[in-house]
Amino acid sequence: MILKRYLLAPGPTPVPPEVLLSMAMPVIHHRSPDFLPILDSAKRGLQWIYQTKNDVLILCSTGTGAMVAAVNNFFSPGEKVLVINGGKFGERWVKIAQAYGLEVIEIPVEWGYSVDVNRVEEELKKHSDIKGVLIQASETSTGVYHDIESVGKIVKNYEDTLFIVDSISALVAHDIKTDEWAIDVMVSGSQKGFMLPPGLAFISVSDKAWKRNEKSKTPRFYFNLKKERENLAKNQTNFTSAVSLIIGLNEALKLMQKEGLENIFRRHSILAHATREAVKEIGLKLFPKGVPSNAVTAIEAPQGIDGQVIYKTLREKHGITAAGGQDKLKGKVFRFAHLGYADKFDVIVGISALEMTLNELGYPVTFGKGVAKAEEIFSKEDKK
Repeated sequence: MILKRYLLAPGPTPVPPEVLLSMAMPVIHHRSPDFLPILDSAKRGLQWIYQTKNDVLILCSTGTGAMVAAVNNFFSPGEKVLVINGGKFGERWVKIAQAYGLEVIEIPVEWGYSVDVNRVEEELKKHSDIKGVLIQASETSTGVYHDIESVGKIVKNYEDTLFIVDSISALVAHDIKTDEWAIDVMVSGSQKGFMLPPGLAFISVSDKAWKRNEKSKTPRFYFNLKKERENLAKNQTNFTSAVSLIIGLNEALKLMQKEGLENIFRRHSILAHATREAVKEIGLKLFPKGVPSNAVTAIEAPQGIDGQVIYKTLREKHGITAAGGQDKLKGKVFRFAHLGYADKFDVIVGISALEMTLNELGYPVTFGKGVAKAEEIFSKEDKK
């Protein structure tokens, strides 16, 4: 029997056929006149989705490359930064900052919870020399969303402190207002909500952050944002552009602009809500105790069943590539994404496969119960 594959992981995510076709065109030179208007259009589209007037720089890297750039372009060795560490990617902020010689003050957040924003203000008052606050918007490993707006309101009152946000899985799935929320540096990646293959990262920089860039003494070469900015003003990148990916980016942004910001955010909210309610209808528990992310739903594995076995069975027997748990959550949770090029039938297929998988693994399931709940939610939303 043919096994059709479905990609329901939190990255890479599915790519629309229009985007794939655009990337199949013959490769053009990255310094040629043909490429300049494409990059210019993509540049303006990125400002639109970021909701910013600031430059959004394009890097040829994964999202982690942009996280590195967010550290080595704005701080000097020995300076203090405050990191909200509530998952695998909060840990990554810590490791990157330490790799560049920064002194890291952590706000440890129990995995599955959102940060208490009052803790941020407490630490900023306690340590007047903190130069940056680093946080995830959506902690992909736990399926939790942090209150970026509230943290931004606190950090903007500290003139010498930058607010740096990893929105790699959150941007597009959540309405994140870069300028309005006083986000100084925000990073994202192509393989999530942007509906592209891996390989591009995006980073917005505020005027406040550019001033800090002039003072930074951390060594950098490839991820030199000042040079990227100078080249972007000429509709070029500093080094060889990922031409095909940027052509795809331009096409993906056109699709998003056609859908509209409000509709994009609403779609992700509905898909996430339907997934969560369907999972609970089956009898499973959601892992997040804080605010759940609209990008990915983390689900607790039933007692006595390994979450990695659920993930493996979904993939090998039913063609559903979801995601397992990471680090200390390995075997304890599994995750379904509803991000980017996703609609209601992706959720329905995923929930149906989950019901079949759980039944095969000995968990008592009433077939169609979770699917029916998702369909009920989608039907109500369609009538609005």
